[in-house]
Amino acid sequence: MADATKYVPIGGANLSSDLKSLSAILKTRKTVAFAYAFVIAFVAFTVFLAFSPSPNASSPWFTNIFSSTSSPDGSYKPQIPSIFSLLFPNSSSPSNSSDPLLNNTNTSRSANINATSLSPRLNTTSQTQTLKATSFINRTQSSDVSSQGAVPFPTANQTTNSHAPSLEVKSPPPLVPEETSGGEKNHTFNTPEAKAITTNQTTNATAPATPATNVSASFPVQKVPHQNSSSNSSVKADSVKGVASNGNYTASLARKRINGNNHTEGNDESMESLMKCDFFDGKWVKDDSYPLYKPDSCSLIDEQFNCIRNGRPDKEYQTYKWKPKGCSLPRLDAHRMLKLLRGKRLVFVGDSLNRNMWESLICILRGAVKDKKKVFEANGRVHFRGEASYSFIFKDYHFSVELFVSPFLVQEGEMTDKNGTKKETLRLDLVGQSSSQYKDADIIIFNTGHWWTHDKTSKGQDYYQEGSHVYSELNVLEAFRRALTTWSRWVDANINPSKTVVFFRGYSASHFSGGQWNSGGQCDSETDPIENEKYLTEYPDKMIVLEKVLKNMKTRVTYQNVTRMTDFRKDGHPSIYRKQNLTPEERKSPLRYQDCSHWCLPGVPDIWNEILYAELLMREYRNQHKQKRT
Repeated sequence: MADATKYVPIGGANLSSDLKSLSAILKTRKTVAFAYAFVIAFVAFTVFLAFSPSPNASSPWFTNIFSSTSSPDGSYKPQIPSIFSLLFPNSSSPSNSSDPLLNNTNTSRSANINATSLSPRLNTTSQTQTLKATSFINRTQSSDVSSQGAVPFPTANQTTNSHAPSLEVKSPPPLVPEETSGGEKNHTFNTPEAKAITTNQTTNATAPATPATNVSASFPVQKVPHQNSSSNSSVKADSVKGVASNGNYTASLARKRINGNNHTEGNDESMESLMKCDFFDGKWVKDDSYPLYKPDSCSLIDEQFNCIRNGRPDKEYQTYKWKPKGCSLPRLDAHRMLKLLRGKRLVFVGDSLNRNMWESLICILRGAVKDKKKVFEANGRVHFRGEASYSFIFKDYHFSVELFVSPFLVQEGEMTDKNGTKKETLRLDLVGQSSSQYKDADIIIFNTGHWWTHDKTSKGQDYYQEGSHVYSELNVLEAFRRALTTWSRWVDANINPSKTVVFFRGYSASHFSGGQWNSGGQCDSETDPIENEKYLTEYPDKMIVLEKVLKNMKTRVTYQNVTRMTDFRKDGHPSIYRKQNLTPEERKSPLRYQDCSHWCLPGVPDIWNEILYAELLMREYRNQHKQKRT
């Protein structure tokens, strides 16, 4: 009883003291509960930052508290899949794919993906946050590119623009073929890996322009077009055409396959390479993708050049292309060339070798025209020998490809001697009579040479005339020089170089063996080109004379020196396959009458036109850059 009573408070059961005691106990439990809750929240927040770090984090070391793994391609991967990707589907995590194509796609893809997690913060206009976000993207780009052995993009501290453009998140446009200036389309990737990339690209972020020269990846990267630092620039993928899924193409090869509305960097490099290249120093290489048009598909080819129709059995001579030592000639794109020639007059002036080239070009271009009826000879002619001029109209493109026959480029005339007999002469002091008809053309291609090897011109007796004087004898090289000097003076006096582009195609090699064209020379047994240069003939003296004349001209003339490149091709002549219906005399000895001067079509003249195409591309390139500078 005594023990019981000593615990009873003096003065009785006081309610207020009980409440105070209970309050003290509750305060202690609340503190503990709050402490536990705080610790749990801190741990959860720390885990969240570790596995889904914000690109705006101002303490980079904080995001690396927990260890992370790197895939073989160098991309960041957490050890445990982030549960927050399920809770926040709009936020994208780094790609987990180990496919090299997916990880190698482009640098701007990293910017697009990581910028999505910034979307809740993009409403702020703080310059500090903008610069931090930009810095993060640059670091991500550098990581993605350098993981493939490429030169990293410059970081924020290395960027030349001191004020990076702010980020802008947009929904991506559908990836569709993009029309180019040439009418062709840029197609997006067609591989399963590329489709995966397309579905993963859920944003299109604006990123600072980065010099393309700093990129050297094993697979083409998207290029960010250069923009002024004060404006926003959206990252846009350049479509790549014809890229294999194995990703083994080098960046330089891939850049050559990129098409765009303007010349891309790869095309710029190709054009600069062409402008420094000697097109005529090279070799013939086998290429089964040639010829440029199907044999016997062009009804416009003269019988003289139509070797397949005339019964030539071998076709290997058609499958060679010319490879210069210092560059690669672009394959002639007939659609592109049609557009380059739109609204122009292209004129060939010269002998039958220029007719060879003229017919080749008409066949190449006509093959790219949908409605063949809209390509026709102006006077309805279907045979192209015997007349002074011919003109093919390409109606849909409003241009013409014309031929003016002038074997010497100076006038052929007649002179009556003392006995009243008329003699043929060559007026070395007068340019061809048709010159007034083509002087205003946009492109003129001249040639001469083969007729200067005939007996009459070679002997030079009572043949060459100046004024009223006929030389009893004149060396053929001197006559050739005087004729070309007359031609060059006419060009300088009559051609407007700001309107007209002038070419001169040099002497095309012949391959008569055992005689000349009129004395039993043969080449019918030749089916392969010459491979060893030591078997080439000596460079003609006439071409040395030509080069000196061209050097002294005021007008710029592009010299197509085809002499050496044609000297290799002893296999490309019509030989005995120059016609179908032989005369009675020709049937008696068919091997005696061979053509080892002209060329079968398809054949060597197609390559002359391919070089012409490259020249026109370079001219277009120079004009575009000139316009940019002005």
